[in-house]
Amino acid sequence: MSARAVSALVTGGSGGIGAAVVRSLAAAGHNVTFTHVGQTEEAAALVRELTSTGNTVRSLESDCADEGAVNELCAAAKPQILIHCAGVTRDRAIWKQEVSEFDALIGVNLRGAWMLSRAAAPFMRDAGWGRIVFLGSINGSRGKFGQTTYSASKAGLIGLARSLAKELGSKGVTANVIEPGWIDTPMTLAVSSEFRDEARKETITGELGLPEDIAGTVDYLVSDAARQMTGQVLRVDGGQLLN
Repeated sequence: MSARAVSALVTGGSGGIGAAVVRSLAAAGHNVTFTHVGQTEEAAALVRELTSTGNTVRSLESDCADEGAVNELCAAAKPQILIHCAGVTRDRAIWKQEVSEFDALIGVNLRGAWMLSRAAAPFMRDAGWGRIVFLGSINGSRGKFGQTTYSASKAGLIGLARSLAKELGSKGVTANVIEPGWIDTPMTLAVSSEFRDEARKETITGELGLPEDIAGTVDYLVSDAARQMTGQVLRVDGGQLLN
């Protein structure tokens, strides 16, 4: 990990992958702010868990699709590490989708990432160091039936990260995308076992991912060991994309 302890902001940090990332960053000594939507017991429990062991962690209710909320969030957190885990999906074929659904997905998944980066960039530039990591999806690279909008929003993160890498690289800031395959979380465990089994068959390892697999990749990308890693896409999918 980085030898420096800095302010980290994790969106969508109350459960699943986001919570694993929050725990990992807090364990590394960073001052972590994470966001959630609604007053959730999961967020409160995570704060209690981590602060009880001496970590500096707080949660803030915030909507990543709202410009004012994003600006207020970054002004409060002053992040040098930005991890955008928040995301939404509405899975169905394009001829069944509404424009409002498209707007909702793009608003959180891609527009939110852009607004967060814009608001966080001044703090990173001033510090001469920063790390931006977007949680994409292998479906942003391969596409998937029923996920035209979701896949498009995740694909957009690649272009955004690569452009940020060029704009901010001279200031010591890196920007990368992690593309998970199937990750076992409370949300995905509620999905039909048929789809879970299909995802497992697609892997080369024969195993599905865990939130800690993503958190470990985040650990690397925010560390000084990854100072030359920028504008990259790291797939953590057990080889799903290859099949």
